[in-house]
Amino acid sequence: MACNCSSIKPCIPCVACSGMGGLSTFKRNENFRVSSALDEFDDVCGPERGFKLKDPSRSRDCKIHVEETVREPDPYHPKVMSMLRESKDSSLKPPSSAVLQRPLPEDYGIQTNPLGLPAEKPQCYLPQENDDHVIVPSAQAQMMQIGPWATGRVDWSPLGGLTGTRPVVDSYSITRFSTNEWRRRNYDTLKAANDAIAKSIVVENSAKNSIMRSYEVTEHNQSDNSKRLQNRARDIDDWKQCLERAIRAMTDEICTLEEQRRRLKQAMNVLQMPESIVTECIETRTRRPDNEIVRDEPEEELIKEKALISEIRLLFIKTLSEIEAQLRENRTNKDRMEFDWSDKKDAHENDSRNCQLGNKSLAIMFKAGATRFPADQSTEIYWEQYTVDNLNSAEYCRKKSIHLRSTLDSILMNSARDLRTQADNCDKALHNRIICMDEIRQRLENELRTCLRRLADTEIQIEKLQVAIRNMDYPMKVSQTRLDNRHQRPRVENCRDESQFALIGEVKSINDSISILNEELKNSQEMKKQLMIERGNLEREIMLKRRTINIDRERIQLIRTSFPSTTALTGY
Repeated sequence: MACNCSSIKPCIPCVACSGMGGLSTFKRNENFRVSSALDEFDDVCGPERGFKLKDPSRSRDCKIHVEETVREPDPYHPKVMSMLRESKDSSLKPPSSAVLQRPLPEDYGIQTNPLGLPAEKPQCYLPQENDDHVIVPSAQAQMMQIGPWATGRVDWSPLGGLTGTRPVVDSYSITRFSTNEWRRRNYDTLKAANDAIAKSIVVENSAKNSIMRSYEVTEHNQSDNSKRLQNRARDIDDWKQCLERAIRAMTDEICTLEEQRRRLKQAMNVLQMPESIVTECIETRTRRPDNEIVRDEPEEELIKEKALISEIRLLFIKTLSEIEAQLRENRTNKDRMEFDWSDKKDAHENDSRNCQLGNKSLAIMFKAGATRFPADQSTEIYWEQYTVDNLNSAEYCRKKSIHLRSTLDSILMNSARDLRTQADNCDKALHNRIICMDEIRQRLENELRTCLRRLADTEIQIEKLQVAIRNMDYPMKVSQTRLDNRHQRPRVENCRDESQFALIGEVKSINDSISILNEELKNSQEMKKQLMIERGNLEREIMLKRRTINIDRERIQLIRTSFPSTTALTGY
């Protein structure tokens, strides 16, 4: 049978429909039309049913309007009665008996709860009126649980479940619980289910309200933070533009200073090249192997050239020291501003991306440990002061550079002729040394070829001796096999005859031959080792000479081909 509850959800046996909200509902007169009771307080008191709220913050005052052709809420339902008692409006009273006795429409079916038709008594599976008044005969109460009277009949007392007394058992059936307990069990089960459903509705409403509040607060905070991020991005962009203007001004000043002292700087830069060349030549010649490290004529000329370059450099350092310091200071300030500009560029891009992020963005994700204040974060005041200090320092440095440019009047020393003359002397000494080294290399290579031929002949002789020694194994095996076979002769036949002595002599002769061959092999191997040692010495000497020639010809002469010309040494 269908439930008459007004809930839009399918109703399971609830308190009002089953009569468990108050068992007195089933004791009303026969003329009362059973109306559907609601399992939720808000469903009964909703505006669509005629209930109007006076003070939502406190107790609800409800006014019941019973209509003629619609389903009325049960005015005697315990929840409705409690509302009527709490209400102070005297006009809120249960409907009169005349209203209850009004005839039903023809198309109006009997409305009942899902547990059965209305009746004076509760449903059969619910507790009855006389469940708590079972009379236990005194005669049977005195009988024990065993005896000839046991027929399987069960008599119960209200204390049966507490004392543990259970019915007697015959041979046909076993009964553990009474119908009273069974009905009470049904009542408890339905009541527990109804309470859980009612609580779930309350929890659901609370959850909905919490969700709405959470969405509103989160959306408001997100909008405010987006505006703050936009303002922060504009501030960063303003300072970034200031840094760009300062960087351009410093770059122009550096270029102007470089142009004004172009010749002096060019001469200083060009002087670094011959100094690097002579330094590398000296260091490269120190890597000559073993006995080739000699203080020859090329080394003397290189040392003279380095001393000459050092004297010329002292003249340039005195003039350029202040200007180079100013250039370093200019570049330092420029690098500091560029570094600050780069940081602000990254920060501006970061905040711009954050402004564009929303709940539907694809780049959002959980970031563990992001909600924190890092220890290395700066304050907003320090952030602004840092940029101001960089700009002030750069402006002061630029004015100082302008003053130095006004006092720049240096004259270059004409040292190109001396440097060029010394370079020619070094080149001539290297050329003579290379010719001498090449002659000794050719002589050593001729000796090496002779040694290699003798070594090859010795190796061939060793192979022949090894083959001869291996070939002696076969006669030895034949002789030893014959002797072993003769040892197998039976009894008297195993005698020392002439053949036995001959076989033993053959084995001795083979051993002597093998010993001689081994001695020759040993001598040949010793000679091979000696030849290999000499070959290694020759190869090593040739290698040393070649490395020395390679250093002087392929490295030193190649490096000195990049020696600056006279025009470049003058600063042009």
